Amino acid sequence: MRSCERSLFSVVTAGTLRRALASVLAVNRPTLLAANLNPVSADSSYQPARPAGPPAGYPLVAPRRRKLRSAVLWVTVVIVLIGTSLFTLLAITRETGALGLVTGAVLAAIPVFPVIATFLWLDRYEAEPTSLLAIAFAWGAGFATFGALVINTASMIAIKNAGGDVTSAAIFVAPFVEEAFKGGAIVLILVLRRREFDGVIDGIVYAGMSGVGFAFVENVLYLGRTLHQSGTSGTAFVFVLRCVVSPFAHPLFTTATGIGIGLAVSSKKPLVKVGAPILGYCVAVLLHGAWNLSAASGLAGFASAYVALQVPVFIGFAALAIVARRREGLLVSRHLAVYGTTGWLTAAEVAMLGSLPARRDARNWALRIGGADARQAMHDFQELGSELAFLRERMARGSASPDAPTQEYAMLATLSALRARFLPNRPAPGV
Repeated sequence: MRSCERSLFSVVTAGTLRRALASVLAVNRPTLLAANLNPVSADSSYQPARPAGPPAGYPLVAPRRRKLRSAVLWVTVVIVLIGTSLFTLLAITRETGALGLVTGAVLAAIPVFPVIATFLWLDRYEAEPTSLLAIAFAWGAGFATFGALVINTASMIAIKNAGGDVTSAAIFVAPFVEEAFKGGAIVLILVLRRREFDGVIDGIVYAGMSGVGFAFVENVLYLGRTLHQSGTSGTAFVFVLRCVVSPFAHPLFTTATGIGIGLAVSSKKPLVKVGAPILGYCVAVLLHGAWNLSAASGLAGFASAYVALQVPVFIGFAALAIVARRREGLLVSRHLAVYGTTGWLTAAEVAMLGSLPARRDARNWALRIGGADARQAMHDFQELGSELAFLRERMARGSASPDAPTQEYAMLATLSALRARFLPNRPAPGV
């Protein structure tokens, strides 16, 4: 395979692939310094003589980070999520009892794994950090659920005291409240890791994780309460309705907000930056309200609305997600092309990084020739290649941070270190 025969700079990054680069950082940490670099362009070619080692005297680079503020923010988020999750657990237990809680949790967990797997399948060009996916899920399961539980309950009490129908809260209050809280997970990710949020697919994935977390806890409540009040037959009916027929409901609603925020992040137009998230949230609320209305209309009304509205909406969102993922592949190929034409990457590497089947074949090839470590290096090479492409995208639309060129060179250096792990001691042509 001639896909990886040229070298780039060796060694350092402060990017997300810490596991792959821990040894590199340990060796070179004393020499790290930031460099004032220009972005790679068609006029700045790099043609190395052999595939190992940086040019003599080249200063290694590392992006600067504000570690203290980030640590404080992360600790605050974790404390808030743990606290709200405990309060939610106590509130649910009061309604379901211990047996209802355990039974509800076991049954509610069944649809979680396939739904999460579906969203991760969409996110294959640049997989989001596991920590951020976990935060989004925990936000939906903890903070969003707790906030919605408090406000929805308060609204039901207020409506009852005013002599109204408390079931109207599910249609006119809950959708606004729940979609706002669930969508807050996406905003939180923007605050925690703006560089990890690149567009529509990221918005869909983080929204989906928040929605899955929310749906899981809500299903625990409904299943446990039904078991406590109606026994196993009623619980089986609720399980089929919520966990088998409609496991994508909450994630799907919040996906509309995620798409809106993703469009705002990837646009230069002020109108889109402001209007897209608002429109996305409104669509989420409308879908959620229509769903709750159909559920309150009896089994026949629910079935009719499910076939006439929910199924077409689900198919539409699925098609949009697949188109957005295909666009990511084209974006990767387009933005990495400059490195292929100037010698930073080979043409074969660029083609491989822009194709999911080619990526899979490359990982299998690396496993055959170098074992598990070579396969992991190829996987990390592909992930970082995608990150580099999305960095170029942010640079192109003017939303990249000021140290973007430094990040770019650090990523290129890291690609060289990773390449050396799956192409060890391979001489360049003619050397």
